[in-house]
Amino acid sequence: MEGKFWAHPSAIIEQPATIGEGTRIWHFSHVMAGAIIGAKCSLGQNVFVGGAARVGNGCKVQNNVSLYDAVVLEADVFVGPSAVFTNVSTPRAFIDRKQAYEVTRVERGASIGANATLVCGVTVGAFALVGAGAVVTKDVPAYGLVLGVPARRVGWVCRCGESLPASKDGILRCASCKEEYDLSEDGQLLQPRQGSGPAP
Repeated sequence: MEGKFWAHPSAIIEQPATIGEGTRIWHFSHVMAGAIIGAKCSLGQNVFVGGAARVGNGCKVQNNVSLYDAVVLEADVFVGPSAVFTNVSTPRAFIDRKQAYEVTRVERGASIGANATLVCGVTVGAFALVGAGAVVTKDVPAYGLVLGVPARRVGWVCRCGESLPASKDGILRCASCKEEYDLSEDGQLLQPRQGSGPAP
């Protein structure tokens, strides 16, 4: 273990595990040997982190979430209560499929809503937002807002998390933080415009 972190006495942290400075681990959580958790993270009550799971700096993982082997959270990811991750496409109790784990990646700044399910092998792009209860079966683009079962993109969100309103001139403007985004001709959201507004 590295740095100075806090863990509730009921939490189980197996050795060796790497846990960054300022991270807080709450009641009844279990961190397996080999896990890597960044600095300034928060793991809520009853969170499980597998030995081959990776959690970047500044992540917030709410109550009752299991991050199994091959789940990767980049920096500043939010995971809502009871969200579900998987790591095998065709599980069988009587067949060992540890060699068939598929990486599920949540890129920087993205948010996963409460009770959402991510089928293994998907990537959720940077600053995307997965709505509560959604079932993600395919990749989510950066800044995409996805809802439903199966999850479908219904819009775009700003880095600050607010929905971006439709625009006639191909530029999406956040009403909250004033950030601006270019929308390509095929509807693919591009990077924020340089200097268009304060970065959250």
